[in-house]
Amino acid sequence: MTRVVQKFGGTSMGSPERIQHAADIVERSVQAGVQTAVVVSAMSGETNRLIGMARSLCSEPDKREMDQLVSTGEQVSASLLAIELQRRGVAAHSYTGVQAGFRTEGSYSRARIRSVECDRLFTRMSGGEVPILTGFQGVNEAGDVTTLGRGGSDTSAVALAIALKADVCDIYTDVDGVYTTDPRIVAQARKIERISYEEMLEMASQGAKVLQNRSVELAMRYAMPIHLRSSFVDVPGTLVTREDEAMERAAITGVAYNRDEAKITIKGIPDHPGIASSVFGPIAEAELNVDVIVQNVSEDGTTDITFTVPRGDYAQALRVLQQVCDDMQARQVKGDDTVAKVSIIGVGMRSHSGVASQMFATLADKGINIQMITTSEIKITVVIEEKHVDAAVQALHTTFGLNAGAV
Repeated sequence: MTRVVQKFGGTSMGSPERIQHAADIVERSVQAGVQTAVVVSAMSGETNRLIGMARSLCSEPDKREMDQLVSTGEQVSASLLAIELQRRGVAAHSYTGVQAGFRTEGSYSRARIRSVECDRLFTRMSGGEVPILTGFQGVNEAGDVTTLGRGGSDTSAVALAIALKADVCDIYTDVDGVYTTDPRIVAQARKIERISYEEMLEMASQGAKVLQNRSVELAMRYAMPIHLRSSFVDVPGTLVTREDEAMERAAITGVAYNRDEAKITIKGIPDHPGIASSVFGPIAEAELNVDVIVQNVSEDGTTDITFTVPRGDYAQALRVLQQVCDDMQARQVKGDDTVAKVSIIGVGMRSHSGVASQMFATLADKGINIQMITTSEIKITVVIEEKHVDAAVQALHTTFGLNAGAV
């Protein structure tokens, strides 16, 4: 028997009418004889509402209590969907992450899934029930509720699909697939029918918001296909799966961007072994994420290190680095929170030469200065001024033949 995990995002759960529409999708799956499990997010805007209520009482609420609080949003969605399915005669029950056997480890609000103990769910599904799980949450060794971070319901759904040995994990959202870039910037962006895990991971990590990057990492590790599709339009979406080696690949699959960036530079660090560790050790201890890194050794025997952080971590990173600067007797710490990243991504880059030069020439023609560059086997990322993002994305999308109708 075919087995599927269906995940519905916040927009799909955003109102009673939308919950009824999600129930239509689940009911059709059950009527087709498919063993179906469901993972839901909180209603759109609900998590922000709960966070806002907490912060109206305390500017820095206790993290344990915050996880207890925000996890309730998904419980509301799961129960409402179960009630609607039961009204239709579909056997369905809601389960929290704790009840479903999601065991986690790590910090509150940033927990990671350690295991999914789903024997109970197997039994229920074998009896014809549709279990509806709260995404984004689990329980740690202390018995406390923990959450997985924003977008964590995607990761919950993929982890459940793996644990249940499902055939596919269907992610229902307010878009009908993955596009070559953001259609709000490039009207001629095209939907991608099939994309490799590697490409999707790069696009997700570089700013494409359609899937959480941790969910793609997990799917790639266990070869779990993800079908990203629309909750509102019954059309095929984008299949995220293993790379099809038999196909001839274009050099570039998509263009991604991320405006949520800030740049920090420490100048005049005395050059000696271990300086990078001295800089990034305190950053790691503060649980701050670092992305693009450039290190330059000056003729005067000092080193400059520049790196990017998420804009939300910018102020904290500056505070941490100021202390590092004082301890290392560096000359200066400075920052810029008006930068952004733009990336071109494609497994075809492995077999196409000259991609980097094309990218750099395109940006130069538009008068866009490149501040930093980083590369991987299938990605080139540049850091530029945020005000140039739209122009850069539009130009690169055209240069690499991604526009709809391009040959």
